[in-house]
Amino acid sequence: MNNPTKHEKEPDLSGVHLWLVLSKAARSVEAHALRNIRGFGIGQSDFGVLEALLHRGPLSVKQIGAKVLLTSGSMTAAVDRLEAKGLVTRQDDPEDRRSWIIHLTETGRELIERVFADHREAMENAVSEFPVEERAALIKALRRLGRAAEEKF
Repeated sequence: MNNPTKHEKEPDLSGVHLWLVLSKAARSVEAHALRNIRGFGIGQSDFGVLEALLHRGPLSVKQIGAKVLLTSGSMTAAVDRLEAKGLVTRQDDPEDRRSWIIHLTETGRELIERVFADHREAMENAVSEFPVEERAALIKALRRLGRAAEEKF
């Protein structure tokens, strides 16, 4: 039987070590993403709102907030900023008079299409060391990990 020597330590496979490694990796990838987004002069919240509208079409403030994980107050501030810049418009929600549907303007669409294309390339660069097969396995494992952790609470 092979016993590890002083120089050959067994890997730490504990839950706490997995959490630390996962957390550090997530922070590194997120920092890469945020540096790229800030390079366009927009914040993470505004990018998230514009990206959601680009890929999902017009949405209610509540729907956008759920997708980009912003509170109601933060969503209002983001929509106000984006509207002041001429990137989005608000229209009354025909199903709920208390709510708005947010639409991209042509200027907003042009901006987020350009920014998102660059962002996609930047994120591809960040994970370029991982072939697609490894990415698929990692995504599957991380989803399983997330579901398992959620079930414990």
